[in-house]
Amino acid sequence: MGDLELLLPGEADVLVRGLRSFQLRDMGSRGWNQQHENLEKLNMQAILDATASQGEPIQELLVTHGKIPTLVEELIAVEMWKQKVFPVLCKLEDFKPQNTFPIYMVLHHEASIINLLETVFFHKEVCESAEDTVLDLVDYCHRKLTLLVAQSGRGAPPEEESQYSSPMQELQKQAELMEFEIALKALSVLRYITDCVDSLSLSTLSRMLSTHNLPCLLVELLEHSPWSRREGGKLQQFESGRWHTVTPSEQQKLSKLDGQVWIALYNLLLSPEARARYCLTSFAKGQLLKLRAFLTDTLLDQLPNLSDLQGFLAHLALTEAQPPKKDLVLEQIPEIWERLERENKGKWQAIAKHQLRHVFSPSEQDLRLQARRWAETYRLDVLEAVAPERPRCAYCSAEASKRCSRCQNEWYCCRECQVKHWEKHGKACVLAAQGDRAK
Repeated sequence: MGDLELLLPGEADVLVRGLRSFQLRDMGSRGWNQQHENLEKLNMQAILDATASQGEPIQELLVTHGKIPTLVEELIAVEMWKQKVFPVLCKLEDFKPQNTFPIYMVLHHEASIINLLETVFFHKEVCESAEDTVLDLVDYCHRKLTLLVAQSGRGAPPEEESQYSSPMQELQKQAELMEFEIALKALSVLRYITDCVDSLSLSTLSRMLSTHNLPCLLVELLEHSPWSRREGGKLQQFESGRWHTVTPSEQQKLSKLDGQVWIALYNLLLSPEARARYCLTSFAKGQLLKLRAFLTDTLLDQLPNLSDLQGFLAHLALTEAQPPKKDLVLEQIPEIWERLERENKGKWQAIAKHQLRHVFSPSEQDLRLQARRWAETYRLDVLEAVAPERPRCAYCSAEASKRCSRCQNEWYCCRECQVKHWEKHGKACVLAAQGDRAK
């Protein structure tokens, strides 16, 4: 692992320096695709560095060149594209793409950026280098977690394959599955922001505690635990992109995502700066006191610091609730989402039609060239190194040992699963294999 390098230091510096913001209408264009590939390389290299504990050169470069705000703006831009433009594309009757890979790359762009931010935001200086865009990032995380709570009553999106009447409908389902994982990454990013709560601006603190009341939202997440489910009487937890069955002996063990919520709550409720500004209304008090039922001896053994939170809640139960604050406060507000919406208002259909003609209807030759670029970006040795576990069957999710011999991208546990999955995998397989031969 330690000897595996995707980017040389000089290459990484060039890629980081070149990061820039794109307009919504340019998403999927040639220049945008190049940046997407560069981001994927930076993402994989950052994971390799963190896994090998060899320093964090990608994080240092992003801070040195002031590119964290650029990443936040790109993250929110692609989120807006998915909400405003993608649905229009799906409804265009004259849009029947032979291959949906170019659109999938745009959908996947949000996952790539939030994954990179999750990797580097572990470091306090990254949060500080986000400057005013940390407000926008807090709003982004709030949107994702609110949707996660809202969807938890219906359960997480199913993994089972289904038959769809069109490639675009299948793409919509893939986007839904991806959205669930993006929200879980946003939870980790938010937790890392709360690690810096004592150095955040007053506007950011006010946004987290008053505008969004994040402590109460986090209580809702703990109650619903959308990353856990029961299937066939067995407990399953979502981790590393897959649902895993939890053995009875492991069920008392704190999951990583539950741990992120508890640490964020600890930071927001017990840090001096946050406690001084959080208004404990009767509603907030009622929500927070629900936490006492979760604070078992088993949990406290795994996160001993939560004993301080337990003491805080015991004191809270005996104190009077505070009336809502009505102070007139002048504060900064996030501006990226509002600016992008203002610049593109009324243009969503025009953007979709422009991208239909110029971006998402490539020739076969263009697709082959792009396939070759993807093959070069997603090097198999690097993908295997950053993979958190043994590969899983693309059809049934069992542990897999056989790889598609044609494209080398998908894994299967047996020949039967590969045959059943071919209807879904076939087009992508042919495209990838053609790109490989074009080298």
